[in-house]
Amino acid sequence: MKENVPLVYIVDDDASVREGVADLLRSVGLQVEAFASPQEFIESKRPDAPGCLILDIRLPGPSGLEFQRTLASSDVQLPIIFISAHGDIPMSVRAIKSGAIEFLTKPLHEQQLLDAVYAGIERDRARRQEAGGLAELHLRFESLTPREREILSLVVSGQANKQIAAHLGLSEMTVKVHRGNVMHKMQAKSAIELVRITDKLGLSTRKA
Repeated sequence: MKENVPLVYIVDDDASVREGVADLLRSVGLQVEAFASPQEFIESKRPDAPGCLILDIRLPGPSGLEFQRTLASSDVQLPIIFISAHGDIPMSVRAIKSGAIEFLTKPLHEQQLLDAVYAGIERDRARRQEAGGLAELHLRFESLTPREREILSLVVSGQANKQIAAHLGLSEMTVKVHRGNVMHKMQAKSAIELVRITDKLGLSTRKA
C-alpha cells in the first residue's frame, strides 16, 4: 500500500454488512480493509495513509461509542462514520459530539455513505498536511542556536534591534546578524510572520 493511497476501514460484526460496504467502496476504486471486531482493527498493521473508519455502533462487548473513546485516547485520529440498524437520536447526538463526522442508519443509502467516506478522507488528508507543516516548523525551530532562540523570543515580543542589544549586552550589529539567521532558518519574511509561526508552535507564551 502506497502511503498516499487512501484506505477505508470497516469494523462491523455482521459479515454481510462488511462485505456489502467493502464491495461498494471497491467499486469506486477505494482501498478497503474490513474487520469483525475492534480488537482485530487494533491488532492490524495500518499503513501511514489518509483514510476513515466506518464503525458499527452496536458491537459485541464494548460499543462503537466506547471504541471511539479508546481510539481518541490512543491518538488514532481517523475520522469515524458510525452506522447503526437503529435510528437512536440520543446515541447519534453523542457520537457526533464526540467527533464522528456522520451517523448513518441501516439499510445504508449508497450515495450518503460514499459522500461521508469522501468527506472523511479529505478531512484526514487535511489534518495530516497540517500536522506535517507543524512538524516542519518544529524542525526549523530546533535548528536555531540558543542565542538565536533568545533573539526570536525578543523579536516576537516587539523589541527593536537596539532594545535587544541592550537587553542581551550585545552590539546592534551582532543582533542584526543573529536576527537575519533567525529569519533565514525560520523562512520568515517579516517579524509579523515570525509571530504567526511562534503562535503555531505554541512558543508565544513560553521562553524560547
